Amino acid sequence: MPVTADVEAESWAAALTPRLAQFAAVARHEHVTRAAQELGVPQSTLSRAMVRLEEDLGVALFARRGRTVALTPAGRTFLRSVERALAEVDRAAESVRADADPAAGRVSFGFLHTLGTETVPGLIRTFRVDHPRVRFQLVQNYGEAMIERMRAGGLDLCLTSPVPDAPDLVARRLDEQRLRLVVPDDHRLAGRRRVRLAEAASELFVTLEPGYGLRRITDALCAEAGFTPRIAFEGEEAETLRGLVAAGLGVALLPPPAVPRPGVAELTVTAPRAVREIGVAWLDGHPDTPPVAAFKKFLLSRRGQLLT
Repeated sequence: MPVTADVEAESWAAALTPRLAQFAAVARHEHVTRAAQELGVPQSTLSRAMVRLEEDLGVALFARRGRTVALTPAGRTFLRSVERALAEVDRAAESVRADADPAAGRVSFGFLHTLGTETVPGLIRTFRVDHPRVRFQLVQNYGEAMIERMRAGGLDLCLTSPVPDAPDLVARRLDEQRLRLVVPDDHRLAGRRRVRLAEAASELFVTLEPGYGLRRITDALCAEAGFTPRIAFEGEEAETLRGLVAAGLGVALLPPPAVPRPGVAELTVTAPRAVREIGVAWLDGHPDTPPVAAFKKFLLSRRGQLLT
């Protein structure tokens, strides 16, 4: 039985998948009529499907005696793989159905490192009062990495800063967070409560690495203040930077800490206005499962209260 040109031109999976469950039923019953009754298809349709399957493969899968059939050695080999494939499809279907369950589904949610200490745990705790069985897959990363992961299908939505502006995304501003100039507690500015950012133009800065949203904001604010910051260190986590400030390595523009950090003074920046906007983003046009829709609605209801 030669393999047809049609099958050669497409993948085996695309050609064979519609008939795998039919083949497994016939093999299980060893009877075409009983298999057809189980599947709810005419016996003649099922018989033709099995003949076409063998023609496509170029292998005899059944030895036929009327409507009774027995697997050939090739048929038994094929059946083992087919049963594994069908079981995997069943598991995948159950998994996606479970993730979409309104009461106990899953939300894949990304957020910035600086929001992980209090803000995100507080949000999830409040949300779960009304949705106690919803499961979360959490990803903590910087903004650009989360957005790329979301585009790849690995996240449903993310909290990020700055609020992204891209044609394939929907983004909503939720809140803003004041940034402070953090200096060592023995610094010349440490006794001040307020400072203009231009007063730190001669200082070394410790910052996050390029690509982080807070780094872009730092560079933009310094440019607005009339200088380019001299960088002593580039890191990946805000609290590491705060520790390096305490060690005297430089100064930093940072959001407020979850708990006060000894060894530093945190100054209000009066000019330029030093804030970062925090928003939620998701892919435009992608349908939400019920748990994702519920969590998105909850986040949007926190506009102006996200950080309180």
